[in-house]
This record gives sequence, structure tokens and C-alpha cells, in this order.
Amino acid sequence: MSLASPYDDKTGLPKDKSYLEHGLPVFLWESVRQMDAAWKKLDNGEKYLRWDCDYCNLQSDINIAETNGQISTEQAWYLREKYLRMERI
Repeated sequence: MSLASPYDDKTGLPKDKSYLEHGLPVFLWESVRQMDAAWKKLDNGEKYLRWDCDYCNLQSDINIAETNGQISTEQAWYLREKYLRMERI
């Protein structure tokens, strides 16, 4: 029986990138939670008219935290991909 490693063979980093959510500034964590709640409403078919505001707030807060050195570029892209559903090209 072979167990799959939880680490990427090439980088040695964990395959589960959720560790990148730890240590976020409070203002950013609040925006993440709000956007997560917005997606849950929308994905369940609920009418939610403020999702675009939540999206823009989170995008702005990620950019501010990254620019100010409060989070790494890796963390910023992880958050964009997970919570803004953006694709890094």
C-alpha cells in the first residue's frame, strides 16, 4: 500500500495551500469572510445585491496588504484564486 505524500515533489511545500490563510491582517480576514459568505449565498441561488461591493473590497484589501508587505505575493494569489475565483495566467 502506497500513501500519497501531502507535499509537492518539486517544491517540497504542502499540497494543501490553506496555510497561506494564516496570519492575515484583521481587515483582510474580515473581507475574506464577507466574500466567502457572499459566494455561499450566490451559489445557493439566493439574491444578494452587494456581492460586487464585497468583491471589490476584497480585491482592494488584498492589493493593499500585498503592497504594504503584510502578505506575500504567494498569499495574495492564493486569496485571489480561492475567494475572487480569479485565474492566474
